[in-house]
Amino acid sequence: MTDVTGAHADVLHTLFHSDQGGHEQVVLCQDRASGLKAVIAIHSTALGPALGGTRFYPYASEAEAVADALNLARGMSYKNAMAGLDHGGGKAVIIGDPDLIKTEELLLAYGRFVASLGGRYVTACDVGTYVADMDVVARECRWTTGRSPENGGAGDSSVLTSFGVYQGMRASAQHLWGDPSLRGRKVGIAGVGKVGHHLVEHLRAEGAQVVITDVREDAVQRILDRHPEGVTAVSGTDALIRTEGLDIYAPCALGGALNDDSVPVLTAKVVCGAANNQLAHPGVEKDLADRGILYAPDYVVNAGGVIQVADELHGFDFERCKAKAAKIFDTTLAIFARAKEDGIPPAAAADRIAEQRMAEGRAAH
Repeated sequence: MTDVTGAHADVLHTLFHSDQGGHEQVVLCQDRASGLKAVIAIHSTALGPALGGTRFYPYASEAEAVADALNLARGMSYKNAMAGLDHGGGKAVIIGDPDLIKTEELLLAYGRFVASLGGRYVTACDVGTYVADMDVVARECRWTTGRSPENGGAGDSSVLTSFGVYQGMRASAQHLWGDPSLRGRKVGIAGVGKVGHHLVEHLRAEGAQVVITDVREDAVQRILDRHPEGVTAVSGTDALIRTEGLDIYAPCALGGALNDDSVPVLTAKVVCGAANNQLAHPGVEKDLADRGILYAPDYVVNAGGVIQVADELHGFDFERCKAKAAKIFDTTLAIFARAKEDGIPPAAAADRIAEQRMAEGRAAH
């Protein structure tokens, strides 16, 4: 179904009428010479310029690309609010297979579109875009983060992302067991790529027992070689979530890890991981609570990366960033306290706190 403009009516309905909408601005960008087709979505600037990455992905349709941009931008508003950043939420998607169509010309054209927004949207890396790409975009757009250290950026953000998740685990342990120490705890990590392998280091340094799995055998082997003791591997996430005596489960790969199949068989008492959008659908957070499993909201504990890129705008300082990421411990504890007080799951409590901060930001304008 289309409206008078020929645009998919459901996209426009989402934008103007649904609970998932409320976005301030959506920009459709096209540069025929380079083949660029992109969508930039700004959900909120209540707390400051919208900040969020650029996803480069071969969407099945333009409508799917717009829907993804809208959802991701909204998610960034909540993430940035909970991270204590003076930024609203935004996200961009470039339509197409990056391996086939990503060129310098296309990235420069994209940079010009971001620049045309005059700082209302600040971009960074996401799926399909890398530090080297941001260096190119930055040649046309000063509102670009996630650049290389040689170009004034902070480089790889996975170090601080894993540190934030580790702080979330410590807060979960404090709330559940009365002690933040993870020594002797058994932690299962699904996905030991960029963020997951740093997480293993934090956990082993504190004396936790770690169980890992990853679709890439080389990633698993690299960690087993580095940690001949204290780390074991299992074949697949299904085996990991059923591991006897697991204290904490950390999904660090794809989204949707917590679903109708996985939640009933989880042996862990805590879920705290780096993956985005871990709850497969609304209602999963209640299923976790009903089983007595403590869920540390993903967008709160994995905010180390966005804290890092936001800091680039002020001249990157690693220690300043690390201090800010360390506060994820206090934020996570505050969410658990609010959840208990209001009688709601932690995911709902985090949303309430974020919405409160955004409302205060709007009122201050």
